[in-house]
Amino acid sequence: MTGMLLGVDVGGTTTAAGVVTTDGEVLIEERAPTQRAGTAGRTIVELIESLRRSADQEGFAIKGIGVGVPGVVDATAGRVGDEAPHVPDLAGQPLAAILGQRFGLPVFVDNDVNALALAELLFGLGRGAHSLVVLAPGTGFGSGIVLGGRLVRGAHSFGGEFGHAPVKFDGPSCWCGGRGCLAVYASGRGIAQAARERAATARGAGLLRLVGGDPLAITAPLVFQAAQAGDPIATEVVDEACRALGAMIGVIVNGLNPEVIVITGGVAAAYAPLEKKVLAAAAEHAFNRALAQTRVRIVPGDKRVTMRGAAALVLYEMEGRRP
Repeated sequence: MTGMLLGVDVGGTTTAAGVVTTDGEVLIEERAPTQRAGTAGRTIVELIESLRRSADQEGFAIKGIGVGVPGVVDATAGRVGDEAPHVPDLAGQPLAAILGQRFGLPVFVDNDVNALALAELLFGLGRGAHSLVVLAPGTGFGSGIVLGGRLVRGAHSFGGEFGHAPVKFDGPSCWCGGRGCLAVYASGRGIAQAARERAATARGAGLLRLVGGDPLAITAPLVFQAAQAGDPIATEVVDEACRALGAMIGVIVNGLNPEVIVITGGVAAAYAPLEKKVLAAAAEHAFNRALAQTRVRIVPGDKRVTMRGAAALVLYEMEGRRP
């Protein structure tokens, strides 16, 4: 039987799981609403059980299970943090121990973007590199850091929270409790919120017309589309998002000097056509030579990549698959 990995990406809305080769190829995959089975934990178990049956039918032996979870995770203990706003029923759960006991396999759990960083390192745009940073603008804003081939988790699992580093000291309050965070300006939630607030002013009449007068119908994709069509409020919000993202790239280039920066996630597809604008903003803050030597790529998010990230976590922890 051929040894395979099982990767699970847990999202606030959808959980995706796949049987993945040690080279990062997803052979079998399944997706389900995260609360399909009543709780995220039960949905995870059901997906793993289903995939194991499919793997057995194909003659694949599963070597280990990796799980990426949004929010802070104590990867050493395999425990989800006490605050898990996207999957609250997993908060405080020793998920690795629970799944390990259930399935009799090695199980590793980490923050979902940490896992995504490992996917890029082992299988993706960072292959062959020793240092990279992944920025993942989605509903929120996640990030992951690899330096010297090792994942940077920090002393208490808060390493790499660039989404909640300030880009404007007197900026709006963030849902994390901080002020002026990158997430306020460059995440899907932050972009939609900024546009809704400005749509309530006299200048926002055009944007409101697009949604039939309902500000709650303003979403980040709509804001990007409206900006492309020339709406002044949407253009203003998107310009601020690009400047904020560029400023953080500058901080990362000057502070960590990684070989590769990958921008991916749910909002990345909207940023891709604006790559020149983002890099121009980065150039206002980064050392020119350092930025020129950094490979910065914006790629749309893909659930298959996040599954590969959870599988890469198994390789990283079990086999020392580091550059």
